[in-house]
Amino acid sequence: MYNTLKAKAKEAIKHSYSPYSHYRVSAAIETENGNIYTGTNIENSSYSMTICAERVAIFKAISDGSKKIVKILIYSNNETLPYPCGACLQVMSEFCEKDTIIIVSNDKCDETYSLNKLLPKQFKL
Repeated sequence: MYNTLKAKAKEAIKHSYSPYSHYRVSAAIETENGNIYTGTNIENSSYSMTICAERVAIFKAISDGSKKIVKILIYSNNETLPYPCGACLQVMSEFCEKDTIIIVSNDKCDETYSLNKLLPKQFKL
C-alpha cells in the first residue's frame, strides 16, 4: 500500500495552493476500509486560515463517513521532509491509534514514525 499512497500523494501535489510559502505538500491517507483520500496544503493571505495537506485529507475521509485512519503519507517535492505540525498531530490523534504509521516523504528519502512517537502526550477525552 505504501507505493499506492506515495503515487496518490505525488499526483495530488499539483493541486497545492502555496503562493506564500512556495512549500508544496500533499498527503494520502488510508482508512480502515481501504479507501484512500488525498489532500494538499491550501494557504491564505490571512495565515491563520491556512490548512495543511494532512488535515484536508483527514477531513475529506471523515466527511465521507470514515472515522478511522490506519496509515498516513505526507509528501513534499521540496528538499526538506514535511513533518506534521502540532494541529495536524492533534487531529490525527482523534482518528488514529497510537501505533498508526505516519510516513514523511520527499523524492530523496522516507522516514516512518508511529503517531505515538510524534505525539507522545496526546490530548484525549
